Amino acid sequence: MNQNLLRPVLTAYGRALMSQLTGKMLLLSVIPFLLSLLLWGALLWTGLQPMLDTMHALFADYGLFSTSGSVLSTFGLGFLKTVIVPLVALLTLLPLMVVSSLLFMGVVAMPAIVRHVSQRQFAQLEKKQGGSFIGSLMVNLSGFLVFVPLWLFSLPLYAIAPIAIIAQAALWGWLTQRVMSYDALSEHASEEERTTIIKAHKRQLMLIGIFSGAAGALPGIVWIGGTIVAVFLFPFLAALSIWLYVVIFIFTGLWFQYYCMQALADLRGARARSEVVQTVS
Repeated sequence: MNQNLLRPVLTAYGRALMSQLTGKMLLLSVIPFLLSLLLWGALLWTGLQPMLDTMHALFADYGLFSTSGSVLSTFGLGFLKTVIVPLVALLTLLPLMVVSSLLFMGVVAMPAIVRHVSQRQFAQLEKKQGGSFIGSLMVNLSGFLVFVPLWLFSLPLYAIAPIAIIAQAALWGWLTQRVMSYDALSEHASEEERTTIIKAHKRQLMLIGIFSGAAGALPGIVWIGGTIVAVFLFPFLAALSIWLYVVIFIFTGLWFQYYCMQALADLRGARARSEVVQTVS
């Protein structure tokens, strides 16, 4: 990717970083975080121990303790045998926590992000309303239907953290560029403009998604790694991870919003100049 293609990505990153550090954006993370915390606090309070008991019984009934112990020993991770049940529980719950945090962020924060960016940098850009809430919902649901099975399929890669980060970054890269590109353009771009921009800027959007995905993989790895060391830290690390996910999602939303809005402004500018040239000629 040459420098001319990379410069708009870095410009949007700088704008997103400056916006992320404003009080308005920091406060914006509070509501999705509290909603996620209330949801998962209630679910974990009532359901975590029964879930662990059920999984422990399954491991005992089907001889999975010895099987998992042999697999872990092969990778030099035999010390994890003592926490294999809570570890599997964490890996099962993690994608659900991530999806719920992203859903709350999209409902609560994304409209505020669109308003913030458009008023701050693109106040003169016409709104053509090429997207809709139903369209966004369909894009989200179809993305999650692909993402969650692939996430579950990749869980064994957590035995090797660097490979897990790469796999999760790729998954998040695909999901975030799919979901957030639509949301970033739905209010201002027409359907034709949105399709044109996503097709023309596919590599840059995927690059933003992959970098955001790498950041999005880190809270989960920190959470799981910390819980392996001390299982009783699970609720605290879960809360910290949820907050980190919300903050990362908001920054990612800002990054996509700035990039897509600039791409839309450039597209309309190029078309306007082309029309002037055709009129003159």
